[in-house]
Amino acid sequence: MILGYLAVLLADARHYYTDDTEAQYAPMWVKLGTQLREGRFPTLVPTEWMGGNYSLEESGLYNPPQLLIYLLAPSMDNLAVYATAVKLVFSIIAALGVFRICLAYGARAPWAAVAGVAFPLSGWFLFFDQASWITSHTGTAWLLHAWASAVLYARGRGGPIPVFVFLYLALSIQYAFPAVESGLMIATVIVGEIVYQRRWLPSGRLALVGFCAVLAAMAANLPGILSSQATWRGSAQIHNDPFLTVPWSESLNASLPSTAPAFTAWWGHVQPLPMVYIAWFLIPALAFIDWPAARRAARELSGIALFATAVLMWTAGPGAIGPLRWPARVLPMVAVSLLVLVCVMLSRYGTFTPWRRRGTAAAVLIGLLFVRSFSAAPSLVLVHLIAVAVVAALGAAVVWLAKTRGTALACGLTIAAMFPIAYAQVQGAPPTPMSYNFAERRSEMTAAFPDFDGVTLQLADRVLVRPEDKNLAGAYGSIAIGSYAKNLGLDYVNGYTPVGHAAFSALLCMAWDGSTCPDAYRRTFAVEPSTGATIADLMKLDRVVLQRAQYPTERDHPAPAGWKWVDYPGHERFISVLERENGSRATNIIAVAENVTATSTGRDDLTTRVQVTSTTGGRLVLARLAWPGYRITLNDKEIPSTTVAGSFVAVTIPPGTTDATLTLAWRPPGWQISIATAVTALTGLGLLQLAYQRLRRRTPTLPSPRPPTMSDRELVTTAEI
Repeated sequence: MILGYLAVLLADARHYYTDDTEAQYAPMWVKLGTQLREGRFPTLVPTEWMGGNYSLEESGLYNPPQLLIYLLAPSMDNLAVYATAVKLVFSIIAALGVFRICLAYGARAPWAAVAGVAFPLSGWFLFFDQASWITSHTGTAWLLHAWASAVLYARGRGGPIPVFVFLYLALSIQYAFPAVESGLMIATVIVGEIVYQRRWLPSGRLALVGFCAVLAAMAANLPGILSSQATWRGSAQIHNDPFLTVPWSESLNASLPSTAPAFTAWWGHVQPLPMVYIAWFLIPALAFIDWPAARRAARELSGIALFATAVLMWTAGPGAIGPLRWPARVLPMVAVSLLVLVCVMLSRYGTFTPWRRRGTAAAVLIGLLFVRSFSAAPSLVLVHLIAVAVVAALGAAVVWLAKTRGTALACGLTIAAMFPIAYAQVQGAPPTPMSYNFAERRSEMTAAFPDFDGVTLQLADRVLVRPEDKNLAGAYGSIAIGSYAKNLGLDYVNGYTPVGHAAFSALLCMAWDGSTCPDAYRRTFAVEPSTGATIADLMKLDRVVLQRAQYPTERDHPAPAGWKWVDYPGHERFISVLERENGSRATNIIAVAENVTATSTGRDDLTTRVQVTSTTGGRLVLARLAWPGYRITLNDKEIPSTTVAGSFVAVTIPPGTTDATLTLAWRPPGWQISIATAVTALTGLGLLQLAYQRLRRRTPTLPSPRPPTMSDRELVTTAEI
């Protein structure tokens, strides 16, 4: 696995530091790690209006391994090296998970190792989940171990605690895909074990463990569910569109390294990346399985087949199921289920006889790979022919080794061949259009950037940054795209978020990457009619940074009332800066006090206390984004709140209020329910563990499946090509 990782890095040293990793995750690690080191548990960072509600973001706040990543991050200067190291760890965890699944279903260690190494080098997982979307990467790694532990538990060869722990880790990543995939995996294992064992009780116990894991992970997921209507992800609609929906015919590309599948994505209809590639041996290996013998084990392996069928159907659509969009994201599940199924069958039912017929079948399968790949991308015909020759030659060599030198060497060559293939695929891939090309060292980023104190709103559009300016001497020395400002320790309103507060993002026309539309400047200094204050004043901003490419002439006009233009030498080419004339206004969160005398008496990120007096009654508008979860009390008696512009928390103060204490407290929605469900989950797990220990004393376990008694040379045909 490490050799495969090195092969990828030789092809592209920044492969594991691109797109969302550089713009969202790595900066978030630094920010959350800093907060944790300062003694704060960062469920909400109010000054990060866009992306600061970490109870909803893909932060994994209740996931211990994630917290360790955060705690270490502030000590890391080179974020590219740190992200690469973190991803290596989780790639190894994922590989070991696949290895354990294969062993649980009765595969021998060499073939289990083949599947384990192949999975992290499969197309989608290598080019997207590992390169960019690390929450999917980490969630999948834990899911795989949960799968192995679930099979062992259902068959009496393991206890409930490993299943619970690994499922909890997969569910608490705070990313929908691993959570739903985990549920689907557990469901198919449950059904598969009923089919295999013809008993309901083992599967029933497994279902209870899964339910306990769901209850324990409520703290990570319930806030997102209860807050969904305030976000971009509030829709529960199911609809179809062609973007990243993968036709089943593309599965015939799974073993040709040159595959360029045909479906709609960022590059048009034909993708220049081997997204559907799984492993070079997978499809030709089918020719070397003793299918009559394998059919006799159909019930035993039915859980794998059910999961493979379910995820394969999912990849073809619908295009969105509520927050679950882009079905191609499920391709790693297709890869792992097929790798496990094929490698288990090769280990247990591999055969060479009759040789001629199986060799012909393998050649036909390679031919089908060529036909499908040529049909998808005819312009790459020569590349496809070279790939066919490579796969055929490798397959012949592996088969010869299996017949003459045994399984271990054959599997070793199968694995070794994966590394140059991965190198060639990464080296030949075009630059991703989603890459930001941020600098790697935080010290260099900080040295190049203005030292902005206070709360800053940036009005800029990522697409206006020219390729030649994507460096510290250019735009990145002045403009913070995505969550870049978190690398610098600066408080920016803007940030990368896949969740978003719908009303606030509409108010300033701010996108998921923190970019704004050209009208954002007017909106920022527009007067909100019910308060008579500008949006900038309601947010208690200290600074507004304008991208010169988006606002080339604004600096030539007078500054808005109460603001002034400020020069930052060396940055004038890219930004114009507005700051308040009378210094910072962010010392308290009271934005507007109508007929109320209000004095802030104390605050932190989650709780604010204000001393209020109002003879006739009035209203306070607070510089806080109106996320669900606020509880407001006046002298310890709860009172209702409203919103201004759908974004700002507002409170009506009743007449006759004198020196009363107004307390504004935010907690993740459903936190009390989450505590109760966690206690219930741990209690249930304890009871299941006691039941398991008692059953183990008096009930024999299902034996680990063993392959038929054959010599190694007859048995393990590294299927191929």
